[in-house]
Amino acid sequence: MRLPAPATRPDTIGARRVRLSDQVAERVLALIDARALRPGDRLPPERALALELGVSRTVLREAIARLASQGVLHARQGGGTYLCAHDAPAFPRIAPLQPFLGVFRSDPEYRYDVLEIRHGLEGMAAWHAALRATDEDRARIAEAFDAMTALHGRNDPAGEARADAAFHLSIAEASHNLVLLQVMRGMFDLLQTNISQSREMLYVSARTFEPLLVQHRAMRDAVLSGDPEAARAAAHTHLAFVHTSLRELDENEARRARASRLPPSHS
Repeated sequence: MRLPAPATRPDTIGARRVRLSDQVAERVLALIDARALRPGDRLPPERALALELGVSRTVLREAIARLASQGVLHARQGGGTYLCAHDAPAFPRIAPLQPFLGVFRSDPEYRYDVLEIRHGLEGMAAWHAALRATDEDRARIAEAFDAMTALHGRNDPAGEARADAAFHLSIAEASHNLVLLQVMRGMFDLLQTNISQSREMLYVSARTFEPLLVQHRAMRDAVLSGDPEAARAAAHTHLAFVHTSLRELDENEARRARASRLPPSHS
């Protein structure tokens, strides 16, 4: 007689535990970003952080241990968990991209390389976010969208750029794909530079601002409603529009520059 396999339930529970600790590790990283913590800064006490994240202290400890193994966090003698004072794998955006930011800012053509990469990454992120977003993820995406739209017209382009990037990253976080999330975080400075360049040209005109607002709303609504096809299509539509609009603006600017170099007409 064949005996039933008793290991199925423990294995399933273990898989859920690992998955939950991975999600909590992502949320700890998001908290570090949101609070702009610097190397050497201390995280909130374990009890307070577990309450804030709505998880058990056991799961939180597993998440912190995972981040510690990556070199992101470390425990100091006498108590407390701190952000490591050296570059860590979870923050690849700090070192690898820093030398290139000046190039990206000075040469407008690089923005199109960024848009090509965003096209692939954000379509994938939106697809998975629509399938995997939790209620908390959906609340963060909605909040990020509201914060982004509230800043329009306040003459704060840097704030708008940060809010725009935060909206796109909130969708990436909801994908719950650790590799995708790390790549997107690694691009954050580059993404923010790209958005800053785009907004200077696109968000000054209702002709372009209104479609962008509609596109961002479509991304939000598709993810919140759990429609992966619509979410991916909305992300692609948005980035294709940005690409086309920037090309048109660049061409018009080049045309005006050529016209300004023409000799004056003599009647």
